[in-house]
Amino acid sequence: MNQQMRTILKTCFYDYHRQHGAKMVDFAGWEMPLHYSAGIVAEHQHTRQAISIFDVSHMGRLKISGKGAQNLLEHVCTRKIGGFTPGRSGYSLLCRQDGGVIDDVIVSRFDRHWLMVCNASNREKVIQWLTTHAAAFDAKIEDETFSTAMVSVQGPKAIEYLDGVLPEPPSEIKRYHFQIQNYLIASFSVFRTGYTGEDGVEIICGKNVAQMAVNFLSKSGDDKPDSLKPAGLGARDTLRLEAGMPLYGHELTESIDPITAGLDWAVARDKPFIGSEAIENVRLRGPERLRIGLEITGQRIARQGAKIKNENGEEIGEITSGTLSPTLQKVIAMGYVQTPYVAVGTQVLVDIRGIDTPAVVVALPFYRR
Repeated sequence: MNQQMRTILKTCFYDYHRQHGAKMVDFAGWEMPLHYSAGIVAEHQHTRQAISIFDVSHMGRLKISGKGAQNLLEHVCTRKIGGFTPGRSGYSLLCRQDGGVIDDVIVSRFDRHWLMVCNASNREKVIQWLTTHAAAFDAKIEDETFSTAMVSVQGPKAIEYLDGVLPEPPSEIKRYHFQIQNYLIASFSVFRTGYTGEDGVEIICGKNVAQMAVNFLSKSGDDKPDSLKPAGLGARDTLRLEAGMPLYGHELTESIDPITAGLDWAVARDKPFIGSEAIENVRLRGPERLRIGLEITGQRIARQGAKIKNENGEEIGEITSGTLSPTLQKVIAMGYVQTPYVAVGTQVLVDIRGIDTPAVVVALPFYRR
């Protein structure tokens, strides 16, 4: 039987990953570094203690322009973004009419256009969704994912380090703001954002200068204990989980609304948008379940789909993400449970491969910088 071969995409930094001993994996159709020679735990701890660089070029980067670009975004985004001035970014959600989350995105306003960064696994779906609605608003959608590159530099020493490397000090950029900088012939955007729970920036540059850019950022070398070192998707996942940040396909799906996900703060109440009526109905009647954090007894990790039970053994929810926290040295997890069981301190059981394991509901995030 002939099977159609799926093309695996590579980012501009593929050779860099290989040179640094990366274990490469297929992630959302991209060949990406899971970890480097040091391993996931070492990369996680280095990010918490010093500074790491992540290749996030697989994420979608969509340029939205035209006279109706802002009106289009107001129509599809849960967040009110019309008040954004150039240089401002914001977290938002794209939802279906029934309130289910299509994707969570970062929207940034430039002088003459907008930029939306979306998840790699949802890029084509998001493009289709935006394009479907763009015609009614005189807006144009352009996919810049393949003509640009994106890296994330994160850690407690990231800003101090980058102040001495970049042409303009990122310490002067406010959280969820960005700045366009220039070096020689290259122009790039520096965003004070991240997905690790640490301070840092995300940088977008043209594909043709990407390799020069990563060499420039890494010019101090990676031989010193606190210098900039590469980190892969494995550490990125454990870092975001400690920080209590939802991941699409785990804490966010098309069957989960923003209120249930605990993202009410990212939903405007003073404007209509696709899904606003359904989401408001959930808010008014109260969600049937909510996203929670758990600390689990022992060393066994609860994986996505593991059942959560009350103390009587009755099923009340399920795990969406779990790991052994390198920072806290505890097994932690996020999941959804029925609302009577969401209070901090509630004792529950988690079915880990057939063994009901004691756990307790804790406040999110697990880790705070």
